Amino acid sequence: MRCYNCGCRLSEHDFCTSCGADVSLYKRILRVSNMYYNEGLEKAGVRDLTGAVTSLRQSLKFDKNNVEARNLLGLVYFEMGEVVAALSEWVISKNLRPQKNIADSYMDMVQSNGARLDTINQTIKKYNQALVYCAQDSKDLAIIQLKKVLSLNPKFIRAHQLLALLYIDSEQWERAKRELDKCFRIDSGNTLTLRYMKEVEGMLVPDESGKSNVKRGGNDEVIRYQSDNEIIIQPMNVKEPKNNSLGTLFNVAIGLVLGIASMFFLILPAAVSAEREKAQEDQRKLSEQMDIKTATIATMQQQIEDMTADNQALHEELDAYVGTDGTLKTIDNLLEGAAEYLVSGDAQATAVYLDDIAANVDLEETSKAFMLLYNSLLGKIGPEMSDFYYASGNAAYKEENYPEAIKDLLKAVSYNPENGDALFMLGNAYRGNGQNTEAIAIYEKVIALLPGTERARRSQTYINSLTEND
Repeated sequence: MRCYNCGCRLSEHDFCTSCGADVSLYKRILRVSNMYYNEGLEKAGVRDLTGAVTSLRQSLKFDKNNVEARNLLGLVYFEMGEVVAALSEWVISKNLRPQKNIADSYMDMVQSNGARLDTINQTIKKYNQALVYCAQDSKDLAIIQLKKVLSLNPKFIRAHQLLALLYIDSEQWERAKRELDKCFRIDSGNTLTLRYMKEVEGMLVPDESGKSNVKRGGNDEVIRYQSDNEIIIQPMNVKEPKNNSLGTLFNVAIGLVLGIASMFFLILPAAVSAEREKAQEDQRKLSEQMDIKTATIATMQQQIEDMTADNQALHEELDAYVGTDGTLKTIDNLLEGAAEYLVSGDAQATAVYLDDIAANVDLEETSKAFMLLYNSLLGKIGPEMSDFYYASGNAAYKEENYPEAIKDLLKAVSYNPENGDALFMLGNAYRGNGQNTEAIAIYEKVIALLPGTERARRSQTYINSLTEND
């Protein structure tokens, strides 16, 4: 027992030896809680589950942190078929004492078995559906539903009681008594079960022979007999006719003739017609099911074809990235380019790898580490490669090989966007090749990159000239 104020273990004194708080009333409350816990434990031992629930709830009213009482209350609920209520108590107990709590074992017993959880869910759904049927006055359907509930959870007392109540309503006293007996075997002290049993036993009065159950009706004119599932109502003060064997045989013969005639002329045609309609209905349902299955098969075949095409496209895309040794080509090219630069320092050899990566890979979708290494290599060889391609592009421009000049100058600008000479020469190459729109766009970039310079002034002159010609 620990102090409510500081958490220190209490001694036999009525005050806390650590913080000095008065704990006399606190100790009394805990003792009362434990008393009710022990009372609930005794009642649960003799299967007075309702009384055990009452005592354990009283225990928790005095001490909500009484983990033992809460765990026992969960077990009692579980034994009564109230699985959800039991899990609720165990979850609260687990939160109060996370370590060394037997509630862990109880919850694992229920939650670790997926089939058991599904059975619990089905039990709750079917019981609720039975209540709906009762509200709709569909008592036969409610009985069927409750029988399914009890097949899944035989200890569900509320389902037994509701089924017994439905039997009482339909005056099936023997069946009601059997259900209530099952309730007593689970919970011997349930007040509602005792109340129902009193009503049933009041209707089960043995007759003189002791073979069937008899109960007089609401007036003195009839006697009601019930034997198992049959209810027989016999009028009183009715005199038996005198024995007349010949008349009896004659009446029996007439009855047989009328019965056979009724079967041939009334019952048999109706039965044949009903069977024919049933066969037609079954054929219609089968036809509808076949149509649905055919449509489903067609849809699934189309999905298979689409998935096969997507799979083939993904394989082709993967083959484009993966080399014969199973490594990604793009990563391999980047690593080989880095190794080439570190070993030989040859910018042109390194550029071959970077050009291949730029042509075949969407750099925006690569990883951060990939882009960091790629940009680092590009920054190392960029100025040198820009000058190299500027020189080759300028030579091609002087020879009036404008397409080749454009190709090399574009590479020069891509390696070093700040290379104003290469950018200006690219504009001249576009202008010489008759691509005026591209030339104007490049000249505008030159003006923005080199404002106030000779290159900018000449670029503006070329823009004015190209604009006037258009």
